[in-house]
Amino acid sequence: MTIFRGDGTPHDWDMPPAPPWRRFGGGPLITPVFDEETDGRPTDLERALTYRSDAREVELVNIAILLRRPLLLTGRPGTGKSTLAYAIAHELGLGPVLRWPITSRTTLQDGLYRYDAIARLQDANLARHQQRPDADIGRYVQLGPLGTALLPTERPRVVLIDEVDKSDVDLPNDLLNVLEEGEFLIPELVRIADSHESVEVGMERAAAPAPVRRGTVRCHAFPIVVMTSNGEREFPPAFLRRCLRLDIAEPDSRRLEAIVSAHLGEEALAASGDILQQFLQRRSTGELATDQLLNAIFLTMHPDQTGVADRRELAELVLKHLSAAY
Repeated sequence: MTIFRGDGTPHDWDMPPAPPWRRFGGGPLITPVFDEETDGRPTDLERALTYRSDAREVELVNIAILLRRPLLLTGRPGTGKSTLAYAIAHELGLGPVLRWPITSRTTLQDGLYRYDAIARLQDANLARHQQRPDADIGRYVQLGPLGTALLPTERPRVVLIDEVDKSDVDLPNDLLNVLEEGEFLIPELVRIADSHESVEVGMERAAAPAPVRRGTVRCHAFPIVVMTSNGEREFPPAFLRRCLRLDIAEPDSRRLEAIVSAHLGEEALAASGDILQQFLQRRSTGELATDQLLNAIFLTMHPDQTGVADRRELAELVLKHLSAAY
């Protein structure tokens, strides 16, 4: 039975058995307690409900779940690569997406955990001055998006590693061991494991801490890892070998109609045929993103607030080629 259907409707599903070489023994299992303020953000839900998957995307997502492998999505900006992660999490009921945005300064540890040694030292000095015990070290450890996704849970979490092609050249290689082994160490906790076998640490988008035993975070269910790339660089073969790759094509007119209807409603779609054609014409001569079309249609629905009466002129203001020089 298909796990991810791509229709945006939550449903029950059973986790298929993993290949023998992709079984992980993390435990004991934990049940994350999601923060009500971050669980189901309106923007997250909007992304999930308005995404329209095609057949190939559905196939690759299910293959990635079955093989316990990361999914690497490539394509032009604005084609909905990152939104797929929200659609998966919503449809499969896997909690909030753990998003890790990548920049040129991002390191592997940023995604795994943060240790605030300065705050711990300051608090220790204050505790000695006030003659009280030091705070537990877990107060100063916060798991990052990937680190949280690797906690031992019954069902996988969805982690979005967004725009991995913007990273330093070493990050893809640094990710290899973590994604292959499904675990990582927190040296600050390993050093005290004999006296503090289990330490409660903070985790991403959660209302309660999680226990880490002997300084090791090891997954039980390998997370659903969605990595996106705008195609700005090449990746090393060793990294690509461990990923399932999918190029997200620019949506055709039929898919654009479905996207407009999902975001703005059937009435807006019926009234915006001219703007859709204008978008397609301009896209044939330069790079445009789908959200530019949505912006253009939304503007034409509110002409009184813009002061621009001509629909085509109004749409032109936001339908600028992304590669245009200014």
